[in-house]
Amino acid sequence: MDYIEKTVSKKSIYNGNIIDLELLTVTLPDGRQATRDIVRHPGASAVVALNGKGELYMVRQFRKPLEAVSLEIPAGKLDQGEDPLECARRELKEETGLSAEKLQHVVSVHSTPGFSDEVLHIYAATHLQEGDSCADADEFITTEKYSVSRLLEMILEGKITDAKTIIGVFLADRIISGKISIDY
Repeated sequence: MDYIEKTVSKKSIYNGNIIDLELLTVTLPDGRQATRDIVRHPGASAVVALNGKGELYMVRQFRKPLEAVSLEIPAGKLDQGEDPLECARRELKEETGLSAEKLQHVVSVHSTPGFSDEVLHIYAATHLQEGDSCADADEFITTEKYSVSRLLEMILEGKITDAKTIIGVFLADRIISGKISIDY
């Protein structure tokens, strides 16, 4: 079966600071037409920052869409034309104050392919040096360290619900166990 939906028309609905919204009319594989709401996002990088004790550096911040404080791995949106590796390095420094001697791409994931084209590039950061953070003026963030085993418990307890963070914690567990090979 041919699963491809061919775009018939595209209408820009909204252009924002972080996302754009488009309404597409598509032809389905059976010939019928349908509409698709598509969120366009420039992509982001996220960092699994592991120290020599097997602890993961996390950031705590308020997330307005959730109306809640969230514990997450450091991450941020790609600037226009920015290399994902450089974004990861920048976000790690801005949000945690950390610099990494080793920063290695582990996986890229589509965060919500049902309605968005966002790609998250997840990096492992090791051989870390602590320094001063320099968060953006509108960011209020604290940095905390947790054992990966505690973070896994927090995921199963429903205390961590952010998808990129859940992926990052599971990746960290695989790195620590040696099932993902990086210079740790």
